[in-house]
This record gives sequence, C-alpha cells and structure tokens, in this order.
Amino acid sequence: MTYLRPTPRHRHALTALLVVGLAFTGGCKESPGTPGASGPSSDTGIGSPGPATPTTAPATTPSAPGTSTSPPAPAKPDPSSTSAAPPITSGGWITVDAAAQAAATRAFFARKPKPVTGNPVKVPEFNVGCTVSHHNSDDPIVLPNLKGASHNHTFWGNRSTDATSTAESLRASKATTCNSPDDQSAYWVPTMYQNGKVVDPTEVTVYYGSRLKDPSRTQPFPFGLRMITGNAKNQVDTPDKQGNHFWCAGIGGEIGRSADKTFPVCAKTAHVVRQITFPDCWDGKHLDSPDHKAHMANGDHTGACPKSHPVPVPSVSFVISYPLSANTNGITLASGTSFSMHADFFNAWKDEALAARVRNCLDQGVKCNSAGNF
Repeated sequence: MTYLRPTPRHRHALTALLVVGLAFTGGCKESPGTPGASGPSSDTGIGSPGPATPTTAPATTPSAPGTSTSPPAPAKPDPSSTSAAPPITSGGWITVDAAAQAAATRAFFARKPKPVTGNPVKVPEFNVGCTVSHHNSDDPIVLPNLKGASHNHTFWGNRSTDATSTAESLRASKATTCNSPDDQSAYWVPTMYQNGKVVDPTEVTVYYGSRLKDPSRTQPFPFGLRMITGNAKNQVDTPDKQGNHFWCAGIGGEIGRSADKTFPVCAKTAHVVRQITFPDCWDGKHLDSPDHKAHMANGDHTGACPKSHPVPVPSVSFVISYPLSANTNGITLASGTSFSMHADFFNAWKDEALAARVRNCLDQGVKCNSAGNF
C-alpha cells in the first residue's frame, strides 16, 4: 500500500488501495494554543530523554548484593544510541538538552543506510499492525496522574497505558498489541459507541511515513515525545465540509448516509474507516507543549518544514477499521459527535529499532514492512 494521505479528496483512491489490504480525550480538555518557540539550528533533533523530573546527573543504579561497587569501565559509544540528558519541565513545555540532541542527530545521520534490495515500492513508509488493548477514562498526556478524569479511550499498543504512564513506564512494560515488539509506544482515540454499546476497531494500522517533498533528512522523534491531533471540542463539520470524516473502504464503498448525516452507510462488502494524521515537523526542543500541539507543525506550502519547526520526523497516521457497514445509525464518540475525533501518540519505540527503520526506509524513500525490511 502506498502511504495514505489524510486529505478527503483522496478518499476514492484510498478506498481502492485499502481493498487490496488495510494491513483515536470526556477529558481531552485542550488548553488554548501556545505559540511555538523558534526552532533550533538544523543540527539538532533526536534524543532520548530520561525521567520527567529534572536532575543534574543520571541516577546511579545500586549494585546487587555481593557484587563489586567499583565503577565499570567506560562503555564504547554506540553511534545508534539516542540517549540524551533528562528533560526540563516549565509551564507545560518539556525541554530536551540541546547539546545532547545535536550529538544524537549527528550520530543518526552518520549511520550507513542498509542497501536497498529487491524492488520495494518507492514510498517512504513503514508500519505496525495493532489490535485494541484496553479501555479506560485516562489520558496521560492531557490529564497526567488524574485517573478517571477523561472521557473514555480505546488504546492499542502498550498494554500498561493509564493516567500515570510516563516514557519510562511505557518502556519498562514490554507487552504490546502491535506486531513489532520493538514498538512500546501508546496510541489512543476516543471510544466509539453505537446506541450506547462499545464498538471496537477490528484492526488498526499505524503508518510512519513522510509527506515532505524531500524525506531524506527525516530523523526519529526523541524518546518520550508526545502529541495530539484533532480537537475533542469540535462537534460540527468544517465550513467546507472537508474536515474530520469517516468513510467507507472496500468493494461498493459508500452507498448512503446515516440518519443524522454524519456517518457513511457502506456496502455490505465495505466497512467504516477513519484515518487521522499527525504533524511531521518538530521544533527540535520540546517533547511536549502546553496544548500538546505547539511543538509540532505541518510542512509548509513548499513541502518542507517551516523555520519554526525545522526538524523532519516521521508522519504518524492511524488507519482505523471498524466492523460497521450498512447500519451506522446511533454512532457517537466518547468525546461527542464524529467531528470530535482526535488521537494521541506517546513515543516509546526502542531507539535502535526506530532509528534503523527511519534511516533505511524513510530516508531512502522506500516502503518497508512491520519488521523494517524491504
């Protein structure tokens, strides 16, 4: 499958592709938008911060009983490592260490990409296939440590995700419902209901790609980066009717509309799908921002990242398939109408695995599978 674009005008083409194979917070109270700071120099980028609590030095791990307390010999630097200094939190901005970011970025681009073999599709993309893991009324990005304070969410990926989740807790929990054990990230959307009964996706494919004109400078997001897209407060369609829509994928496609006109009615051979896509340009400085959006941006009219957010990172896109076709009456989301659909992403990929996929697949402009192979 080619990398899917979120623009509604492409729905028919997407439907055809998905026939071949399709391989998101009551509580997402988004604070008013906060302007992003101007971006760093172009040599900043990836980094893997430590605990969210600021520290002056990494914590020392106690020795096991009966073992020597002598300091170990210095380890040989790993050029693929994205380790960086712990972040600093201020007013909702979580800031990473600029020098460590720059060093990690240089190490990433020093990696020699794996030679392309075979005849892969010339689309910068890799993916993970996922199934639903659990539901709860938590949101560790918007409402951290406030259990039950959010509207209900449907989660996939990391099985441990709840209100108390941090980057470190996600990485410590190895159980995931995605098909790559290297991806310990958390993904979630508002829960869907039909006449009050939960409707879970049958499958979710998370695509990592690039929508930029030149994908070759794409680099991994830093460990612990988090972001949201969409708006839980949006309850009506956009004026141009091209906004937050569900659509039909499969033979026959859309054959009508639900009674309230907000959902498609699909042919019996098709099903309801929602795609939601995150920005793919990062400010290079922050893991999060007060509104959970300002540290990220979309490419500009030239197909490049804007100066305020100069670091190209993978474009994350959820393609969510629901087991609905002809009967789509009575559907609501935990956040309200269909137009309130939104999604959250909390990165906890293993550094080496993510770096390899970005360097080998996205930077070389080719399609890889869930294992990161051509």
